[in-house]
Amino acid sequence: MTSHRILSLLPAATEMIHCLGAGARLVGRSHECDFPPEVQALPVVTSTRIDASQSGAQIQAAVSQATAQQQALFQLDARQIRALQPDLILTQGQCDVCAVSPADLAAVLADWSGPAPTVISLAPERFADLWTDLRRVGAALGLPDEGRSVISTLKTRVVDVISQVARAKEKPTVACLEWLDPLMGAGNWIPELVELAGGTPVLGLAGVHSGWITWDQLLATNPDVLIGLPCGFDLPRSRSALEAFLKLPQAGSLQAVRTGRVFAADGNAFFNRPGPRLVDSLELLTEVLHPTLYPKPQFAGSGWVPVPAVR
Repeated sequence: MTSHRILSLLPAATEMIHCLGAGARLVGRSHECDFPPEVQALPVVTSTRIDASQSGAQIQAAVSQATAQQQALFQLDARQIRALQPDLILTQGQCDVCAVSPADLAAVLADWSGPAPTVISLAPERFADLWTDLRRVGAALGLPDEGRSVISTLKTRVVDVISQVARAKEKPTVACLEWLDPLMGAGNWIPELVELAGGTPVLGLAGVHSGWITWDQLLATNPDVLIGLPCGFDLPRSRSALEAFLKLPQAGSLQAVRTGRVFAADGNAFFNRPGPRLVDSLELLTEVLHPTLYPKPQFAGSGWVPVPAVR
């Protein structure tokens, strides 16, 4: 059965739907779905209980408090969802902090009137899960051929990156931080992207959720390159958070800081979303790690910026 009225509760899924050419079928979105820009005109069916304008430390404290009190981080507008009458809902089961959980959605659908919509829950952990999810979404939309075509195009870009970095003369050690206060090393697909981009990841494990780390652990890795890509932060906020990080006395001991190889990246648009733009993230990483291979980087200034240490 082909789905004609789609509700997306996950930014990565929204981007997949558009990539597959089915954007016109979207009838609603989450408050975090903002790409491509035209989706922002759609009705919003979620909201967050966390004030995202706070500092990183304040956001984490609020999340910890809500979790300890077993409070949901997100709210669903049940009335709006029923009014939209979706026949397919895309959600996620990867991270309760990042988006609405299947349990939250199940509570809304428990007293659904009429045929209940089909629910697809995505739970990517590795880079290759992107291909699996694109196939699943493509099949659900009745667009399996389009799904295969999109995957082929994205894989060709990955191969192009691999061919390009094969010319690189170094393979720098790289620390990617998914949160800066407190510190969190990026896991899941990020270590794989670093390797494909011609680097050696020193924080986080492929396929394993990002985890909190101590300053001693970060200092022990002493990476050649440090990249801040805080979850949910755009480039200006990532840069601001990284500037605060670099003012800490411990930061000056890091090799990456001493050699000026510290960068802020737009985690919200790229690395944090396991959708088609993960391939953009790979290309972005390659520009950062191997600047001599990319004299005209396409993502510089829009997806990443260098952040010099304060002297």
